[in-house]
Amino acid sequence: MTDMTIAQIKPEVSVVIPIYNEQAGLAALFARLYPALDQLGTTYEIVFVNDGSRDNSVSILAEQFRARPDVTRVVLFNGNYGQHMAILAGFEQARGDIMITLDADLQNPPEEIGNLVAKIREGYDYVGSIRRKRQDSAWRTYASKAMNHLRERITNIKITDQGNMLRAYGRNVIDLVNQCAEVNTFVPALAYRFARNPTEITVEHEERAAGESKYSLYSLIRLNFDLVTGFSLVPLQFYSMMGMLMSIISGLLVLVLVVRRLFLGAEAEGLFTLFAIAFFFMGVILFGIGLLGEYVGRIFQQVRARPRYVVQTVLQQKPGEALDSVPVSAEKRTVGRPHE
Repeated sequence: MTDMTIAQIKPEVSVVIPIYNEQAGLAALFARLYPALDQLGTTYEIVFVNDGSRDNSVSILAEQFRARPDVTRVVLFNGNYGQHMAILAGFEQARGDIMITLDADLQNPPEEIGNLVAKIREGYDYVGSIRRKRQDSAWRTYASKAMNHLRERITNIKITDQGNMLRAYGRNVIDLVNQCAEVNTFVPALAYRFARNPTEITVEHEERAAGESKYSLYSLIRLNFDLVTGFSLVPLQFYSMMGMLMSIISGLLVLVLVVRRLFLGAEAEGLFTLFAIAFFFMGVILFGIGLLGEYVGRIFQQVRARPRYVVQTVLQQKPGEALDSVPVSAEKRTVGRPHE
């Protein structure tokens, strides 16, 4: 086997990019991404994962594949499964020793990839990134910081900027991530748990080149619920302790009311105060039931053992073969592994 064939099979750097309705910004992404990687002076591949785009993203990705088949691979889902499922699919397809994740919106400059690669070469196996000057709206910035602080206290996962997808992972971390079969997960946090020597660097942050954010307020809330319930039992333990404390307080309150009735007689002045206390307790109870439902829902999704995602087609050029569109075989069509 020639050195060129070996390089095609196993590049040093793999860049995984999830794509969902990004047609407006793909040309700008290609114009900056490929030159930035060419300047690294090493072998690389780019794995685009189309997450069920409804625009012309697939056609644009196919054209780019035909333009640079030597370093480009395109994974096409048969539907929309979410950003983190797309990243996991990219991890399973990618072959590099250094794995980079990058969003397609160019808010993270591709020119920063070299800094992450250099840090991995120093011996780190997880390199996170911190945005120097966030170009997001104020409410998103403050909400993200608040959730970062809460998540770190609950899960002990120390990720300064969890919303930034520009990260680098060593092959040892990716191999462990690929062994997991979680239906819902947060990839940076999962990889952090497996890393032996993690670190972070500061990177630039730019305004979105085109299109709009795919994360609504509801999506961000759901993401943080998945993150907290997927990596910690602290919320359940907290509510267990709160339930015990509220039981004690409620018992004392009942005792006070009974004693007061026996010695002072019945009175109606405190009726609305009792209503307020009762409504507060009911609100806490309902929230606790909802939290418990989050954990039960995760169990339900796991025990169904459905595939996490389905790969429809992989566009790739095999070593020694002509440009080709390689469909996934019937046995390998479902890439998101269910539980055994």
